Amino acid sequence: MGEVLALVEARLRTALGEPDARAAVTFLGTDRIEVLRFIDGDVVRYATLGMSAHPMADPTAALADPVKGPRAELLLSVRAGVADTDKVLRPLAVLASTPQVEGVVVASGASLDVGEPLWPGAPFTSVLVAEPGGLVEDLELDEPMDPVRFLPLLPMTSNEAAWKRVHGAQALEERWLTSGTDLRDPLRRSVRLD
Repeated sequence: MGEVLALVEARLRTALGEPDARAAVTFLGTDRIEVLRFIDGDVVRYATLGMSAHPMADPTAALADPVKGPRAELLLSVRAGVADTDKVLRPLAVLASTPQVEGVVVASGASLDVGEPLWPGAPFTSVLVAEPGGLVEDLELDEPMDPVRFLPLLPMTSNEAAWKRVHGAQALEERWLTSGTDLRDPLRRSVRLD
């Protein structure tokens, strides 16, 4: 477990530079989840560290495989100085502990909801899990372990989350793209959905 997390942190440092802050959260019955903060010009990036310590298990499987299975960490990028986004540390740790707590496999296209604003004044309580491989490349591990994927999170308003449930993740992403939505704006309004 520790060896995997050391490799993950090294990959994050290679891709994003040195973190300027880190916080750790432990929930009863779960492993510790850290959230690292990276400053990149006018963008703040938050990355979880700890979710990939164990493979995510299929909730329908009789036994969880301790070695094989998907592994991931979460990434969130927002504009700096617009909102108090550092309060997202606990919600991100909650999302990263979802596989341990709820036995779900977090993958692209999924919606994750924390049930409260991601940070003070945020119009978002949920996120869309986007495709990996853009900002931070997958981290290959020794066989038979699956690679660690770094999954970007795209904050969704409640209207966007409801629309996504009906029309799907790809349709919402296309709507954002055609509307020129700045997904890094921590106070943005919902995209037009009519």
